[in-house]
Amino acid sequence: MRVAVAGGTGLVGKYVVAELRDAGHTPVILARSHGVDLTTGEGLTERIAGSDAVIDVANIVTTRRKTAVDFFSRTTGHLIAAARAGGVAHLVTLSIVGSDEVDFGYYFGKRAQEELVRDGGVPWTVVRATQFFEFPEPLLAGASPVIMVPRMLTRPVAAQDAARTLAEHAVEGPAGMAPEIAGPDQLEMVDMARRIARARGRRRLVVPVTLPGKVGKAMTTGGLLPRGEYLRGRRTFDAHLASLGAA
Repeated sequence: MRVAVAGGTGLVGKYVVAELRDAGHTPVILARSHGVDLTTGEGLTERIAGSDAVIDVANIVTTRRKTAVDFFSRTTGHLIAAARAGGVAHLVTLSIVGSDEVDFGYYFGKRAQEELVRDGGVPWTVVRATQFFEFPEPLLAGASPVIMVPRMLTRPVAAQDAARTLAEHAVEGPAGMAPEIAGPDQLEMVDMARRIARARGRRRLVVPVTLPGKVGKAMTTGGLLPRGEYLRGRRTFDAHLASLGAA
């Protein structure tokens, strides 16, 4: 199969591309470095032509509702239009567990994205994943010795496991709302950040912050945990930490 990967140079996208290649498929990367601007649609129609499926893992790092909604609405709209024009048979989209319940800025963007996918006229699959093991990394990357980390109860999953699931869905065909994917362990984000800092040898004071109102309450009381039956990732957070220490 020929599978286009929107955001194929990012954290999850790189793993998706690798999974597809390992399975004998032909990945086509949709990213600026490959001549495609998803936010404007430039180069997209030509690049996506001939693809059997599209996996969308394009992302933006923001907490602002307007920014998130604008980004996901534009990129998803362009992908759907190009997929319809090119006769693509399946659109697989990565979303996030709790996006329909927690009124956080970024999650409003994912809600808008899911709605567009459902109504876009292209056979679809949406896979919601919990936070990835790497989630705290951008917060720890700066030079400041004091890092503010939001209190979040999660069941973090390896990006590799999410990528494998997305690639499998692309091959299997449209499934609508697929089972959510989460990791094997329930953890606090603050603890994850501290353990990553230690594994990387970074001296950081991690200060827990509870977000205000209903958002903070939802994040700390299970709003970001999968509901009902879900797919359990294979890789543990301990294994992830061990790989950081060996790097």
